[in-house]
Amino acid sequence: MTHPLPTARLQFREMAHSDLDDMAALLGDPDVMRFYPAPKSRDEAAAWIQWNQANYAAHGYGLWVIETLDGGFVGDCGLTWQDVNGSPMLEVGYHVRAELQGYGYATEAATACRDFARGHVDATDLVAIIHPDNRASERVDEKIGMQRVTDDRGGNIPVRTVLGMQL
Repeated sequence: MTHPLPTARLQFREMAHSDLDDMAALLGDPDVMRFYPAPKSRDEAAAWIQWNQANYAAHGYGLWVIETLDGGFVGDCGLTWQDVNGSPMLEVGYHVRAELQGYGYATEAATACRDFARGHVDATDLVAIIHPDNRASERVDEKIGMQRVTDDRGGNIPVRTVLGMQL
């Protein structure tokens, strides 16, 4: 299996260059990216797709496009390796279109990715790295079984909250 199984409302697939318009709109949206240093440009969105394609090739997983069962673009969600205080950690991450936030899509997708990690990834822990003010993402991560474990002092944000769980 190369991606999580479909959920009640969502399906997953690998990102492709043909997703550039949707990914650029998602990652370029100031509301979606409000807890990042800045929204991403179209070129940065293209690099995001290439990074995920490299992750698929290297690991068999990355961030996948999430869609409704009838193919409507929702966002991305998946698993990537991140540096947390100098150690590689498997992270579940997601972005959902601003107008679709608040409907449980992030929780549904993150749950499917957590379950995929349990059966298909050689890792003992799963983390989520979020901005300390991003309560919505913290609630999503708590719903899938995570709890606050540490603060990370790396990256572009001075301190990032790390939630985690054992797989």
